[in-house]
Amino acid sequence: MTSWSSENPSSRAFVDPYAVHPRDSAWTAAAQPGDDIDALLPPPDPARRLSFTLDPRDQRRLALHATLTAVGVPPMPEDRAAIDQISALPADVNEVLQRWLHHTA
Repeated sequence: MTSWSSENPSSRAFVDPYAVHPRDSAWTAAAQPGDDIDALLPPPDPARRLSFTLDPRDQRRLALHATLTAVGVPPMPEDRAAIDQISALPADVNEVLQRWLHHTA
């Protein structure tokens, strides 16, 4: 049995079958320093977009999660009930709260 070592790159293939050495990657060969990596991706296909909308309360909840994370206060799992209650408040209250959070950062 081969022991795993972070010192030996060949042992990573034993742990992670998808590990690829950077010099073997087709992405590395195609991209040069200074290239725009996003240019390698194809544009999105509008026909494949999902056709549903989020409930406004869910939109406010996701926006609050994003705002908290952006200002350096990632929500903890035990914060879920409080975030759900705040998301139930009217949209203008939620917007003011997010603006206050952005200004504190």
